[in-house]
Amino acid sequence: MDEIDHKLISLLRHNGRYSISDLAVELGLSRATVRTRIERLTQFGTILGYTVILKSDAVEQPVRGIMMIEVEGHAADRVVRSLSGFPEISAVHSTNGRWDLIVELGTETLTDLDFVLRRIRLIQGVSNSETNLLLATSRSTKARM
Repeated sequence: MDEIDHKLISLLRHNGRYSISDLAVELGLSRATVRTRIERLTQFGTILGYTVILKSDAVEQPVRGIMMIEVEGHAADRVVRSLSGFPEISAVHSTNGRWDLIVELGTETLTDLDFVLRRIRLIQGVSNSETNLLLATSRSTKARM
């Protein structure tokens, strides 16, 4: 990847709906060149796809936390499926070490967070958990409005 590819990716990260024509103008390139670069970046797996960012994904929740979860036996897939039904959860990660899953979540209030944590702990297969509040984020690549 060269500097132009980096600029192209930056523009697409900001707005995945940019037209080829708009990207060409921004980059000072022909439409054919931009199209070829996008196709090459996609073919090599640098660009995996395009997505929609919802306002709820882009606006920080006032109360955010990381929940580490220990899962009994082979129940990880069932627990992950159950967690997918929680709108307060923005990501679920499998991991190694002490905890089996790490969950990123956010709510409007501490009371709401407490309610979500209680519901998660009731999921069959969750044997233990630990939650830490996120106080500040000094760097993130997630979209913000």
